[in-house]
Amino acid sequence: MESEQPTLADLERLARQAGQILSDSYEKDHQVDFKGVIDLVTEVDHASEKFLISEISRQFPGHSFLAEESGASASQNEHLWIIDPLDGTVNYAHGVPFFCVSIAYSYHGQVLLGAVYDPMRDEMFSAERSDLPVGLANRKPGAWVNGRPLKVSNAQELQKSLMVTGFPYDSWNNGRNNFDYFAKLGKMTQGVRRLGSAALDLCYIAAGRLDGYWEFSLKAWDIAAGALIAEQAGALVTNANGEAGYMNAPHSILAANPQLFPKLLEQLR
Repeated sequence: MESEQPTLADLERLARQAGQILSDSYEKDHQVDFKGVIDLVTEVDHASEKFLISEISRQFPGHSFLAEESGASASQNEHLWIIDPLDGTVNYAHGVPFFCVSIAYSYHGQVLLGAVYDPMRDEMFSAERSDLPVGLANRKPGAWVNGRPLKVSNAQELQKSLMVTGFPYDSWNNGRNNFDYFAKLGKMTQGVRRLGSAALDLCYIAAGRLDGYWEFSLKAWDIAAGALIAEQAGALVTNANGEAGYMNAPHSILAANPQLFPKLLEQLR
């Protein structure tokens, strides 16, 4: 018997509930552990992830998970939830109000639904893939923030664009020194931000608040939901080499509106 598929409303509800866990403990004393030299995890990461996996398992029994703190579930099937229970943990641990919950649902290897919730601004970014086979689409294809349609910016020149990037926690020498690109593009644009949450970076591309985003070392849970949201808002999204398979490891990302995308890709090459 075919397992039930979630709706976008299911993801939004779960993200909002997990976001409440984050906001309830914001700016309180935290138990901070280190997964790497500067890669943090708090008890709130674990609490949010435990809640999400428990609720999804209850509502959608038999579905599989790929989650930041728990890794991949033992059983893998066509229904996969890709979860970052707290994207922006370093910000969160320091009381910087830029973090989110990110949830994506993938069916037979294709991400169909995504929700990213920022509890500090009460912003729910969400998207449903529009190019679905008959019978798989729900009711609301497109990308949204709090129910309003999202659309990428119309910036056409690097000189008039605002970019965002990120740097890895695990290695500063993964073959491409992003400090070089940060400096190079910082001089060619209105500026390059480093905000500390890949999921929200992609949502800000979708909202037209930022014009282009690249990063070289990521995990699937960092980008699964946000990349879908950016795509459905009109962004071109690939890996950092301009190839379509950004959900294939090793993960990297390049996202921008269609006018800026080739110009940003040229600089990364």
